[in-house]
Amino acid sequence: MVPRIVIAGTHSGCGKTSIASGIMAALVARGLAVQPFKVGPDFIDPSHHTAICRRPSRNLDPFMMGEEGVAATFARAAAGADIAVIEGVMGMFDGLEGSDFGSTAHVARILAAPLVLVADVRGASRSANAMVKGYREFDPTVPFGGVIYNRVGSFRHRAMIEEGSPDRAFGWVPWQRDGAVESRHLGLQMAHETDRMGGFGAVVEECCDMDALIGLAQSAPPLNAQPEDRDDTDGPRVRIGVAWDEAFCFYYQDNFDLLRRMGADLIFFSPMADALPAADALYFGGGYPELHAGRLEKAKCRMEIRRALDDGMPAYGECGGLVYLSERMKAGGEWSMVGVLPAEAEKMDRFQALGYVDASCAGKNPFFAPGTGIRGHEFHYTRVTYAPDARFALRLSRGEGIGEGRDGLFEHNVLAGYTHAYFTPEVAGAIVGAARKARRA
Repeated sequence: MVPRIVIAGTHSGCGKTSIASGIMAALVARGLAVQPFKVGPDFIDPSHHTAICRRPSRNLDPFMMGEEGVAATFARAAAGADIAVIEGVMGMFDGLEGSDFGSTAHVARILAAPLVLVADVRGASRSANAMVKGYREFDPTVPFGGVIYNRVGSFRHRAMIEEGSPDRAFGWVPWQRDGAVESRHLGLQMAHETDRMGGFGAVVEECCDMDALIGLAQSAPPLNAQPEDRDDTDGPRVRIGVAWDEAFCFYYQDNFDLLRRMGADLIFFSPMADALPAADALYFGGGYPELHAGRLEKAKCRMEIRRALDDGMPAYGECGGLVYLSERMKAGGEWSMVGVLPAEAEKMDRFQALGYVDASCAGKNPFFAPGTGIRGHEFHYTRVTYAPDARFALRLSRGEGIGEGRDGLFEHNVLAGYTHAYFTPEVAGAIVGAARKARRA
């Protein structure tokens, strides 16, 4: 099994992403094949991992995937890598509704992966050691390997912490006052907008003991996990057009892999810059349509998509895809969208929903059989208002959705909701099946 290490944090904003990205970059610079992972449902950090490592970063999320799914995804994605680096989420023990479930510590236990804690020591000296001791002793079942002290102010500051440190220190990283990656309403900038994360590699190489970190990763025991590589291509292969550009960039890599294994060839295109490709179905992920509303409205592709959907082409959308497939969007103006769904979206000043989603199909719709379960995550600043006769495919037992415990607005062969779903074979198979049905028609 590939050597592996988890980079945890004391809390959100402690510098965990910068340190994890820097470790990845430093390992790549040494000529190693590095497989990156991210704990939780995030899309943005994996974009930086992928750019640095030149291998698609994968999410590891026990709520969406289950524990066996976490181990299977790790085994499949890490095959052929020299080392795996797993960036944690939030604080080390922060899980679902205040529990440990889904936390960085939980994933470290599932993968028997040694964990290194990134401790933000800005404004603290000896107290930092009390904090680290608490993290180390809070749950003895976590394979705690040591600590990287971040935002160290000076050599004197380091000496004051080091004097009483009871833990193995893998690094002392100075405060990078000018190196921060800018944020906006959904989080950090994406990797295609900045390469600053990769620049932390030189800092980590200089300030951390990379040889010791590699040795710690190599100490991970064998992991009894088998990748889920079963192909299910019961029927002809189909072509699914995937919207991919600055407006649509939030996708789980595992969803792409599963669609391919179920019989789909993915054709990536930009609704802002490209013509509509020859496809049997369309997939619109989340992203930032509100930042590119003018270009989306003016693009020739918008009306090509509308005509194709009116003619019966299936389309599945998530969050930004829901906004785009609606009639219009209000965001610094009013913009016409594809208009196939009887709804309109408006960007608000604060987030409208944030958290996990647990849904089931409540009735007849273009894609999913009644009772089909869907798990995922939602995080959006837009609000959708819909027509009185609007139809919904999903009933939520957890999450906000479009409203009143419902999600998955549908019309014709188009279905879109706020849920970023983590596909199961049943969900991916339904999308591929809808494409096959349309192709036969």
